[in-house]
Amino acid sequence: MQKDSKQWFVIINPTSGNGKAKQKWPEIKRLLHHYKFDFEFAFTEYSKHSVSLVQKALKNSFKHIICVGGDGTLHNTINGIMNQSEIPSSAINIGVIPIGTGNDWIKTHAIANHIESAIKIISEGYIAYQDLGKIEFENSNKPSVYFNNLAGIGFDGYVVSKVERYKKWGALAYLFGALSGIFSFNNFESKVTINSKEISGKTLMILVGLCKYSGGGMRLTDSPNPFDGLLDISIAQNLNKFEIITNLPRLFNGKITKHKKVKTLKTDALKIEVDENKLPFIQADGELIGTGNFKVSILAKAFSFYRKKNPDLF
Repeated sequence: MQKDSKQWFVIINPTSGNGKAKQKWPEIKRLLHHYKFDFEFAFTEYSKHSVSLVQKALKNSFKHIICVGGDGTLHNTINGIMNQSEIPSSAINIGVIPIGTGNDWIKTHAIANHIESAIKIISEGYIAYQDLGKIEFENSNKPSVYFNNLAGIGFDGYVVSKVERYKKWGALAYLFGALSGIFSFNNFESKVTINSKEISGKTLMILVGLCKYSGGGMRLTDSPNPFDGLLDISIAQNLNKFEIITNLPRLFNGKITKHKKVKTLKTDALKIEVDENKLPFIQADGELIGTGNFKVSILAKAFSFYRKKNPDLF
């Protein structure tokens, strides 16, 4: 049976926001009814459960999805959409009620970090289409991973591996993760290939951005635009531990991209290779996704979502 176009499927990650999503669900449910949403819902029960939940919803002909959770919940929902063939991704619209640790993606699009305001944005019905990044692992049977905000390899992945223990501190968890990782992370040998150009050497981290903010408000790429069909690249080369510590404030104001050891550029595709016995972590939207060599490409306007119609934004 075809679902009415006004029917919604709501995915709630009860652990998001250090358990706040579960705590606030009764209020969210009441407000959804108040704003006349006709919906079914499900709670995630394990890591990446939102992937299978959204795919089941699509098989039942839902095309309007609401994510209640943080950046990881949205990331996994998008991957559920992109790794299915029931419905074209451009025909599936996502609304976000942000309750997470960093809530970084919403900052680029001025989506309110307030329950009722976020629900109002969805109810107003304005849809935007932004680019997605696609990660393909080399010499591996792993499926492709899609990201909507920022991906990277190296120190940022190491920080993500530390964040879980600090999540009770909210967005500060990423700063604490960075501070705890400075003295135990070692720079790695990498080679980045963009078109025919190669950039190689000892590296702190390589970042591939679409949107402005990550890691609880850090600004790690120079001029990201989620609508321009390009990936915004930062290659932080062989910064030593003293340089990392003295430049921590510049991670938040965007000035880190002006450091003499940081190369920035824009492209629609690149390849990253690592030459180390102990491979550094790769993260996408704050989720650890693996290790090894990989390629990244852009999928223009592949992700449709609800936001305010605001001429001051992109």
